Amino acid sequence: MKSHYMNPYLAGLFLGLVLLFAFFFSGRGLGASGALKRVVIETVGTIAPEHASNSVYFSKYIGPDKGNPLNHWLVYEMLGVVVGGFLSGALAGRLKWKVEHSPGITSKKRLIMALIGGILFGYGSQLGRGCTSGAALTGMAVLSVSGFVTMASIFGTAFLFAYVVRKNWI
Repeated sequence: MKSHYMNPYLAGLFLGLVLLFAFFFSGRGLGASGALKRVVIETVGTIAPEHASNSVYFSKYIGPDKGNPLNHWLVYEMLGVVVGGFLSGALAGRLKWKVEHSPGITSKKRLIMALIGGILFGYGSQLGRGCTSGAALTGMAVLSVSGFVTMASIFGTAFLFAYVVRKNWI
């Protein structure tokens, strides 16, 4: 089975170009966690509108004068990421239902660990006012100290925890 992966240096160059074009065309960088936040806000506003209107947090985003939370550039950006990822996988012949995991754990445990990691990273991105793409990549592109601190924190934490959780992947 042959895998078709892009050269990581070329992929990094393309990511830099995407970031440059995002600044050029929208005046903003990249970001992902804000899109998920807006989906959650819309979901809460639909399921529990009374709670959303009485909440100090949700009421900042939901109301007759606020517009639809999903009509935001971050949501469209993330839709593009999903569609682009799907197309990339399809064109490279890598689309299949598969859970990558080490022989030492089950697919179920791998999915649970990924979910826990995703939740913790998402929560941390809200505490840190941005995710890897927003706070780190975009922040570093504009030479923001917080961008460099964010990236160092992400990699530093990953190195610290890699030893503890490595058996879930190796």
